[in-house]
Amino acid sequence: MRRRSKRYKSLLKSIVKDKKLSTVEVLDLVKKNSISKFDESIDVSLRINLKQSKGGDFSLRTTVKLPNGSGKKERVAVLCEPDKIEEAKKSGAEVFGSDDLLEKISSGKFDFTKLICTPSMMGKVGKHGKVLGPKGLMPNPKLGSVTENLKQAVADAKSGQVEIRNDKDGNIGVSIGKKSFNDDQLIKNFNAILETLEKEKSNNTLKGDLIKSAFITSTMGVSYKLKLGKNI
Repeated sequence: MRRRSKRYKSLLKSIVKDKKLSTVEVLDLVKKNSISKFDESIDVSLRINLKQSKGGDFSLRTTVKLPNGSGKKERVAVLCEPDKIEEAKKSGAEVFGSDDLLEKISSGKFDFTKLICTPSMMGKVGKHGKVLGPKGLMPNPKLGSVTENLKQAVADAKSGQVEIRNDKDGNIGVSIGKKSFNDDQLIKNFNAILETLEKEKSNNTLKGDLIKSAFITSTMGVSYKLKLGKNI
C-alpha cells in the first residue's frame, strides 16, 4: 500500500469541497498551505466559454502587464540585424545576436525565457517554429515580441508582462505572483487579468459570461474554487 507523507495528509484536510470562496478567502487558504521551502507561484486556472462567436469557437491570445510583476526573473533574448546588436545590448537584454543566435536556436540549446525579434528577422526565425513554439518562445507581432522598439519590448518582458492563451478546451493557466506577495498585490494582478479578458470580450462583441469557472492554487498546494462576481 502506498504511504502518504504528513504534508500530503495535511493538505487533504484543507480541501474545501462544493463551496465557492471569495478571492481573499482563497488567498488566505492558499498561503497557509504553501509550506514548501521555496517561494511558490500563485496560479490562476480559468475555464472560458468558447461557444460564443458566430464564426466558430472563440480563441484568445493576448498579453497583460501585471501591475506588481510576476515575481519571475525573465532572461530576455533579442534577435536582430547585425547593425542593431549594439542597440540590443543597451536595451537590457541578456542575450542578443543575429545569425549566430539563430544557430543556437536551431541546435535547441538556448538560455533565455523570452525572445524578441525585429520584423526583418521574422523570415529567418519562422523555420525554427518547431523548436520555439512548444516552449512558448515564438515571437508574435500581436504580443509585442516582434518590434523595432527593442528597449520598450525588453522593458515590458522584464516588468511582469504575461501571455494569456486558451487551449482547445477553453482552459487558461497564468501566474499572478508569488507566495511572498501580499494579498493586495496578488488581487491587483488578478484584476488586471480579468480586465484584459473583459476587454477582449467587448472587442469581440461576445454575449453572456466569458468565464465559466476560476480556481487559485500554489505550485505545490491545493486548488480552491472562486466565487465569480458580477464584474466577471
